[in-house]
Amino acid sequence: MAPSPVPFHRSASYNEDAGFSTTRREAYKVRGLVPPVVESIDTQVKRALGQLRGKPSPIEKYIFLSSLRQTNSKLFYRLLVDNMQECCPIVYTPTVGEACQRYSHIYRRPDCLFLSYADKGHLADVMRNWPDAQDVRIAVVTDGSRILGLGDLGVGGNQIAVGKLSLYIAAAGIRPSSTLPIVLDVGTNNEANLNDALYMGLRQKRISQAEMDEFMDEFYTAARAVFPRMHIQFEDFSTDNAFRYLARYRSAAPEKAITSPSTGEKFGGRVFNDDIQGTGSVILGGFINAAKLSAAASSRELLDQRIVFLGAGSAGVGVAQQLAAFFTNGGMSAEEAKRRFYLVDTKGLVTDDRGDKMAEHKKIFSRPAGDSPQLKTLLEIIEHVRPTALIGLSTVAGAFDETVVRKMAEINPRPIVFPLSNPVHLSECSLAQAVEWTDGKVIFASGSPFAPATAPDGRTIEGNQGNNMYVFPGLGLGAILSHSKEVTDRMVEASATALSESLNAEETSAGLLYPRLTQIRDISALIARAVIRAAQKDGVDGEDDKARALRSMSDDDLLRFVQERQFNPAYEQ
Repeated sequence: MAPSPVPFHRSASYNEDAGFSTTRREAYKVRGLVPPVVESIDTQVKRALGQLRGKPSPIEKYIFLSSLRQTNSKLFYRLLVDNMQECCPIVYTPTVGEACQRYSHIYRRPDCLFLSYADKGHLADVMRNWPDAQDVRIAVVTDGSRILGLGDLGVGGNQIAVGKLSLYIAAAGIRPSSTLPIVLDVGTNNEANLNDALYMGLRQKRISQAEMDEFMDEFYTAARAVFPRMHIQFEDFSTDNAFRYLARYRSAAPEKAITSPSTGEKFGGRVFNDDIQGTGSVILGGFINAAKLSAAASSRELLDQRIVFLGAGSAGVGVAQQLAAFFTNGGMSAEEAKRRFYLVDTKGLVTDDRGDKMAEHKKIFSRPAGDSPQLKTLLEIIEHVRPTALIGLSTVAGAFDETVVRKMAEINPRPIVFPLSNPVHLSECSLAQAVEWTDGKVIFASGSPFAPATAPDGRTIEGNQGNNMYVFPGLGLGAILSHSKEVTDRMVEASATALSESLNAEETSAGLLYPRLTQIRDISALIARAVIRAAQKDGVDGEDDKARALRSMSDDDLLRFVQERQFNPAYEQ
């Protein structure tokens, strides 16, 4: 016996609850199934916001918002769009980290596509179970192996994909039906999960690298076949695999195509990694503005920057790769740009002659043999390098201690200090600490939000959160609208430049590095336009009539085109 269709008012996509007009209640046969009052969406947002604020903890607020998204998506996204600064730390970092850790215990309803190793050989069939496959334009895909700074969370990592796509929708205006969260469950090495009777993923150790590579090829080719217009954003893979799979799948060049193990079809491109490219892009956008402030205070040339990175994982190296564009766009060669970076891991300064086995991704910025002494501590490295900027992606709380930060202030009139690790309890230092230890001179950006701090002279200094959501929604929207065949370095760099130029006069005068989140949809539209133009310059935009038509548009017309296609959560009139 076939199941009965889901009642109209029980479908999250169509439900408006008491927002249904009298006429539509009759048409949709929901009269009597919702309260008799007819409410506006603004009234419902007011009620929902009051309920949200009444929850006693961030995780309870997360559960409330998740339930709202699963029952009335229009109301959820209206609430999120109208209250971005309040809701983003709940929907995404830092609260989403706890939601991933506790997923199997706070689970209510499934809200992503689960692809497990048990489905190997049938991934395309499983994907076809997702409704409206032809509508999907972007997926966020994780294997849960390195969630934020919290490690291997297994199947619970799916909530990072769900949260990220909520921001694609709210911040960029991508339609909910065009998004697809995916978790690849290939086991977990987290003993707490394996011993948890309520754990909802595969109860086995992670598969071998060879098995993972084979599984990923099947996943990628099946996804490209089943969802032919979809871009794939990889999220929170382990460091080595983050670089490995970005390099393997990102190119659309025929000679780099991946052959489907089941059909023999060849696919390539339409892949990017937010940890490597998105994080790097948003930090580049902030660093451009920070470098201007730092250079002005010291009377140095803008490009006269030396950067120490604490943390040599995928995010750290990815950020360094994007920041290299700051120097090459200013006229330096790639090799000259690389010499501006000093990478630090758990063993000290990364050098070719350190004598240990080095991961491939670290070799990109490893110092040449004989270039630097074998320095172990961060303070020693700062004293030797005398950097203008200190960037942290180490997930080591307190790594930028008072001695380190005061040394940066001793070297620089206005030191650049970016503790970027997430969540907040893993940040290398806080805004208040950096302001105190530099007497208010610090140029600060962080990965997590911090409350404003008071400088010794009484000034209030606002934090600058280098949140990836400044960039990835607009980057994804631009890739979708341009029908791009791949996401190129120029497209990523264009998003950073557009971000750096998006501050208004008040934000600039306040010394901010990033615009305020209240303008995020406008910022995303500007970034999408820049990404479309970059795709056109690189020749990777689509060859169909719709994509070709964008090439002849003026910049103003192209911006209007983007804005007109942004999803606006509202009820039917």
